[in-house]
Parts: sequence; C-alpha cells; structure tokens
Amino acid sequence: MRRSLVLLSAGLTVLSSGFAFAENNTPRNLILFIPDGLRALKITPETAPAMAEVRDKGVNFKNSHSLFPTFTMANGSAMSTGHYLGDTGVYSNTIWTNYISSPAGDTVVPFIENDAVLGDIDEHFKGNYLNEETVLQMARDQGLSTAAIGKVGPTYQWDHTDHPEKTGKHSIIIDDSTGSKAGVALSDEMKDALTKAGLALTAPGRGDNGKAGDARTPGTTSANLVQQAYFADVATKVVLPMFKARNKPFVLVFWSRDPDGTQHNQGDSLNQILPGINGPSTMASIKNADNNLAQIRKALDELGLAANTNIMIQADHGFSTISKESKTSPSAKISYDDTPKDFLPMGFLAIDLAKALDLPLFDPNDKNAAVTGRAHPKAGNGVLGKDPTKPDLVLATNGGSDLIYLPNKDKKLAAKTVKALLEQDYVSGLFVDDQLGRIPGTLPLSRINLRGKAATPTPAIVVNFRSYASECGEAPTNCSVQVADTVLRQGQGMHGSFSRGDTYNFMAAIGPDFKAGFVDELPVSNADVGVTAAQLLGLRGSQNGGLVGRVMSEALPNGLVPKAYKVVEKSKAKSENGLETVLIVQRVGSQRYFDAAGFPGRTLGLEPEAGKQKTAGR
Repeated sequence: MRRSLVLLSAGLTVLSSGFAFAENNTPRNLILFIPDGLRALKITPETAPAMAEVRDKGVNFKNSHSLFPTFTMANGSAMSTGHYLGDTGVYSNTIWTNYISSPAGDTVVPFIENDAVLGDIDEHFKGNYLNEETVLQMARDQGLSTAAIGKVGPTYQWDHTDHPEKTGKHSIIIDDSTGSKAGVALSDEMKDALTKAGLALTAPGRGDNGKAGDARTPGTTSANLVQQAYFADVATKVVLPMFKARNKPFVLVFWSRDPDGTQHNQGDSLNQILPGINGPSTMASIKNADNNLAQIRKALDELGLAANTNIMIQADHGFSTISKESKTSPSAKISYDDTPKDFLPMGFLAIDLAKALDLPLFDPNDKNAAVTGRAHPKAGNGVLGKDPTKPDLVLATNGGSDLIYLPNKDKKLAAKTVKALLEQDYVSGLFVDDQLGRIPGTLPLSRINLRGKAATPTPAIVVNFRSYASECGEAPTNCSVQVADTVLRQGQGMHGSFSRGDTYNFMAAIGPDFKAGFVDELPVSNADVGVTAAQLLGLRGSQNGGLVGRVMSEALPNGLVPKAYKVVEKSKAKSENGLETVLIVQRVGSQRYFDAAGFPGRTLGLEPEAGKQKTAGR
C-alpha cells in the first residue's frame, strides 16, 4: 500500500490536499523556474526586472536556503522530491556508485549531469536511484500535463524513471541532449509541434559560453544566449500552447543554465579574485535568465493562463569566486604544467591524502592509472589503496566540498583521514558518517540530514572547504570566495561549500495561491519547494524516507505561520589542534535549516565568535 506524502509545518500537518483548488475549486497550473546558481542579493529591478517583480509583488522568501552540499543535482533532487539528500542519495554532482558506469567513461565516480548516466544509475538501483517519487512523476500519474525544459541533468531528474518506449506515459523532456542518441526521445506530437513553430528537433549547443579557458586563456565572456533562447521558445511557442489546448492542469519546470554556466566559465577574472563572479559576463547571464522568465510570463498572459498559474522561482544554490591558495598543502608545492606556481591543482585533496596516509593514488577517470610525480588526477577524483579495484578510500571531487567514501567502513582509517584533513588550512568543517562514531572536531552526517533511506552509497566523510568574503564592495554573500577542488581557475566561479554565499539562494513566488506583497522572514529550503509544489497540486505519492521538507504555509493565504528559532551546534569534542566543526541552524518545528558550517573564521557566515554563542554539543 502506498503511504501518503507527509506534509509538515512546525510539526503539524497543515492544509488539505485540495488547497490548490482555491475557493472556486478551479485546478491550478504550476511553473517552477530555476535560475541555476542565482545569489539572492543579486536581484534588483535594474539587474533582473522580471524576477524582482515576482519577488516584490508576490512572495519574497527572504530567508532562503540551499541544501549542503550546495550542488545542482543534489538540490535538484530535493526540489523534485521534497526530500533531503539523506533520502535521495544525490550527495553532490559526482558520487561513488560502487560499480563501473560505462556512460560516464568507465568510472566508479560518475559526473551525473548526464541523461545517459542517470539512466544507467537507475538501472543499477532498482529503476529509481532517487528512491523517492518526483513531483513531475506524481503529476503525470494523476493525469496532469507535464514538461521539464533546460539544463541537461537536473531537467531529466524531474522525471527520469519512465520512458515512452516503456509505458507511453511520460513528461516532455527538452534539454541539451534533445535530438541526440543520449537524449530522451521526442514524441510525434512534439516533433510536429516543433516543426510547425519553426524550431529545430535538436537542441543547440552552448557555443562560446561553453569555453572554460585554462590557466593562460580566459574563459567565456558570453552568456548562454542561443541555447536558452531555444529552450524559452520551446516553452512559450510549443509546450504552453499545447498544454492550453489540452485544457487540463499542467506543471512546467524550466531550468535555466544561466547564471551558473557563465559564472563557472567566465573569463573576466583570470587567476584574480576580483572582480571574480561579479564582472560583466555574470551580469549578462543574470539578465539572460531574467529575459527567459519574462518571455514565459508574457506567453502566459497572451494564452490567458496567467490568472490560474502559480509561479515558483528558486535557485538551486548560491555562488562563489574560486581561490586556489593554500599555505599547508603539499600538492601546492609541486610544479604542474597546467597550474600556476603555488596554486592548488585539480585533485589536490586526493594528492594530499595519498601523501598523508602513505597510500598509492590511482585515477578512476584514466583506467585506474597510477598518479605519481608531477601529475594530478584528470578529473580530480581518486582511489587510494594498493589495489585500485578494491580501494581503501574513494574521493569524489566536486568543487567547494568533496566526498570521501570508505568501502570497508574502516574506523581507524576514518580517524587517520580526519586527522590529516584537520592539518590543512583549506579545510573548514568535517561531517562523518554516524556509523563511524564520534571523531573529535567533526559532526555526524545526520545533523545535516545526510543520513536517511538513500539507495546510493553514503559518504564516510564530507569535506567542506574554506571560504571568506572578498572586498568586492557588495554584501558579503555576493563577495563569497571559496577554495575549490575543480579544473576551473582562480577567479572563475564555483559552489558546493557551506558558506552562506553558497547556501543563500534566490527564492520568490507569485500566483493565485500565494500571498501578494508578502515578505517571508521564516527560513525555507529547496526541500520545502518540492513539498509545497506537491501540496499546491493536490498530489500524494509514496515515500521511503522521512527526511522531508515542510509546506511553506506562511506564504499561502490563510496558512499557518509557525515560529522559528536559531541554535548553534558544534563538535562534541575539539580536535587535538583545537578545531571544531560549528553549524548554525534555524528551526521551524522539527525542520532544520542550515545557514553555514565549518571552523569559525574559515567559513563565510561563521565568524570566530560563532563558537562562543549558545550551543548544543553533538
């Protein structure tokens, strides 16, 4: 028997499943617009008028939160299911799957922003690697029209378990892979509609926007204009008219790669912290995403759908400028052909741990070739141990944080690994699997909702990297800088850390089922987005894990307004060198919202005095 999706607010079930039908019982439509990597405080009427209007005339979620690790696929899994990462198992963009993934290049640590890779992982985890139902899946099962359009990976994740050739019931999926063998097949209805609208059956590439440059060559100075113009045209000229003609409720997800893609690759600041991700390329990418939203809202007006459509805007995470600096790292003292002198190379964590633990290092993205001398792993990932096919340690490199897996659950090796990590100045906060016991200086994974009913392997250690605010002349979260384990360069953009710059994402909503001109001071998160979306649509689905968000009831007419409070948690015991992981938490009933975490003074939003505040030892 399928259990009902539990929707909680302040520990109480709120709002009946029929709330979305308002007083006149009219079914509502829902558009979820996701501007990837958009920082909350970058939106003004000048920089992004369409998003500013939604925020100012609708609901301004002033106290919003990304989930940690602050990566795209991780937070996409939360938005699409309403569950925290301990249930979805999407701990980052690169994870260890404990099998060799062919579509990912024959590696055990696949980068999962790829439709073919996601399909492969589904096959290895009983047909649904998320282990939870998505909002889009529930909606189409209930007979609603559904579509997801935009960035490859997170777009498909919204409805990844059923394909036309399997059931005939599926969402429209349009992403970078559309028209290729790796993409989700287009139905005859979609092919005909695209052709009549004068749109190609194959999605365009990113062009110059996809150029990241290298240590000597700047990256892009162009926003992702052409590709996103295609996606916006598909949404407004094909999908929305099609849904209107069907004359039944619909759900449309539009995942804008900008500003994320441009901020990652921007060439405004090669090897320099300033201007970092606050240069002209970034501002053009924010405006590009805003133009896409404006086009969608205009189409809703012209089709007569606006009055009956709720729009929720939520970024998956914030963003930071990359730093490659460390005074303690052995890897930074080695000369590499592709890395400026004294900068951290890609895969610095794997290199440093191999040295500290005296373990051989192999590259899982290069047929397990040994990494020695002046080399670094091709993608940063590493397997450590005498036999790369039976490693003692696996590192999944991601950016502002990395994942460490211990296949043998070796508690002694875990303690040695933590000790080595605590000696590096680029580390700021460590989270350890509860099953490995309490290690001084760390906090358990369960404290940040990373222990649950996940189908994929749970990391043994999550490593957060150092962050701080540059002198960029704006709010600290707009000036966030972080050490990042990535092929990208100092001065380019990254996310993934527990900096408030990365956890502070833009969120707003407008429509018939949201309050007008309302500023929501309560903490909200991307897990709440999924639960609230399901509630607005009157959807109920099965659930395996219990790590769910809450309905954002305070933003809905006549909804409950719960109370919130803040607490600071810290390691039960300090490490030998006096370090402790500190976590700033906001609570609404049983729900926990994470502002920032790490070692005080090494994480933006966690100043040195944070450890002296009222705390709860964990």
